Amino acid sequence: MPEKGENQSCLLYRSSFVLQWRLHMLTGFVFLVMVFVWSLDGVTIKSVVKSRRLTKQYLTMKPHTQHPLTNLTEQRQQQQETLQNFSSITKNITADSPLAQETNGNHTSAPPSFNTVLNNDKNVSFPQSHSDGVLEDPAPGRHQPGGNVKWVSTELEPNLTTFLLSRWLAPGGEPCRESRTVEIVIPGLDGKDSIELTAGDRHEFVFQALDGSKNLVCLGGDYFETDLSGETWKSRPLVRDFGNGSYSISLQVHPDFAGDYNLTVILLYRHFEGLKFSPWRFAFDKQLRKFQIKFVKGHTQLPKIETCQKSDFIRDLWLGRWTRYGKNDGCQISNDGRYRCLAPDFPCQSPWCSGSLGLLESNGWVYSSHCSFRLFSADSAWNCLKNRWIFFWGDSNHVDTIRNMLNFVLDLPQIPSVPRRFDMNFSNPNDASQNVRITSIFNGHWNETLNYEGFNSLADEGFRNLLKKYFSEDTLPDTIIMNSGLHDGVHWRNLRSYTAGADYAASFWKEVMDSVRQRGLAVPHIFYRTTVATGGYARTLQFNPNKMEVYNWVALEKFRQAGLVTGVIDDFDMTFPWHFDNRCNDGVHYGRGPAKMKWRDGEIGHQYFVDLMLAHVLLNAMCSK
Repeated sequence: MPEKGENQSCLLYRSSFVLQWRLHMLTGFVFLVMVFVWSLDGVTIKSVVKSRRLTKQYLTMKPHTQHPLTNLTEQRQQQQETLQNFSSITKNITADSPLAQETNGNHTSAPPSFNTVLNNDKNVSFPQSHSDGVLEDPAPGRHQPGGNVKWVSTELEPNLTTFLLSRWLAPGGEPCRESRTVEIVIPGLDGKDSIELTAGDRHEFVFQALDGSKNLVCLGGDYFETDLSGETWKSRPLVRDFGNGSYSISLQVHPDFAGDYNLTVILLYRHFEGLKFSPWRFAFDKQLRKFQIKFVKGHTQLPKIETCQKSDFIRDLWLGRWTRYGKNDGCQISNDGRYRCLAPDFPCQSPWCSGSLGLLESNGWVYSSHCSFRLFSADSAWNCLKNRWIFFWGDSNHVDTIRNMLNFVLDLPQIPSVPRRFDMNFSNPNDASQNVRITSIFNGHWNETLNYEGFNSLADEGFRNLLKKYFSEDTLPDTIIMNSGLHDGVHWRNLRSYTAGADYAASFWKEVMDSVRQRGLAVPHIFYRTTVATGGYARTLQFNPNKMEVYNWVALEKFRQAGLVTGVIDDFDMTFPWHFDNRCNDGVHYGRGPAKMKWRDGEIGHQYFVDLMLAHVLLNAMCSK
């Protein structure tokens, strides 16, 4: 009996040991799975231990100036050492080459190399005192003779994608590079009872990111949403990232629109967290500042904006504005959901547009950028498009734009909708001899009823063959309007995989266009329409503005490198001023058909003029000489 008891004890001990071993193995396996899932979002074990702090570094805009902010005397005494270090940084910034660069006309400063110290005397000209964080005309070539000032502009940096991917794995190291922004300080604007600026001049204010303890953040890549709005002006001020936790914001308003404005600064994402696969987990989305600013007329003169010509569409990035020269305060939505606030023949005001502003049904708003746009009547639009073939390849915003063009511009209101995939001929109702062929191929998925593939839709052989078929005949489209982004934001796990998808898409279309050339035929003009700035609730989703803007940059670079792009239509810049809520969008579409019914924001009806403006911009691109 004792021997039997001893054997049983031994067996129980061994059984308990096996169970514990299996439990440890199971626990280890679950832990590895969790680490793997987190790694899909680029989150490392180190970031988990440190409250998911990111160690990757991202940059955005090419710095033309060093940060002049050297005096933060209001900081607490315990921060003196940090501030002294920051002061030395602002005098000699070690610049990591950013993603985009500012230009002024034909003047573009050379991009700095990695880990080189910029020379203040060589690159910029500062005023004697700049401790207030204000840069007035900090770069050479900004003023023209006779007191004229150039419009603020920006462009993509060469080799943008290569640089961005190289920064993806950049280490953090220093505590200030591990910290996360929760606040900013803008010495040139903070604490002032009244702010008055001269209209026409370019006013650049530098600001610094701070963490929750008011310590300086010395890593760039935060995504700030900015808005400058007045009664008759609405635009997105340019933000430049110096890569060390310091930024600048540039304000410029035409003297014709002097008056009272609100400047709003929102921190949407930190350290490019919007690029992650599940960005809603990282959204900060906090309004950090709202200033009241008065712009007063001075003696500054800005170059007159001319009507867009074909060459104007070469520019990759636009910095436009919406302006207003008419308003009907008593305008009500009609039973068909439309806003006929101004008479159809209400004229545009030069130089901001030409044609009839009332046709836009915007209650006086119109968009312009480095050039202004013609608003087409039905007759002028048909004269442009007659006997032409327009080919669309992109997301469902194309579907809305085509329908709006047919209904509002080409005088075909009897067409309530168009499908995601179609190939049809349309005739002028007033002149049967005028026809236009429009083909639209949805690229959100190779199956037109599904979504969330984007560029990856080209992985399907049947879909590729469908596209090739339209370019294998003797008659070819005159113009191709391309777009991708919203569905890519959901499909691709990270920027690296999206870059590979954009590369493949560019190589596919290059192969198609090369086959056209080999047959001795004229290659269609290709315009790349950038993806919209998603609005309201969608600002924190997988197709958020932070991600869509970077995806736009990468796609443009890849398609330009393949020699495909004739011109660019920057719909991201056009939609951004209206993306803060859902009044002009349902989150991802700006052109849903008018309807007198409850909209996403709870109001009856919605505004559709932003997408209708895009339809006119497309006509400008196709019809300009």
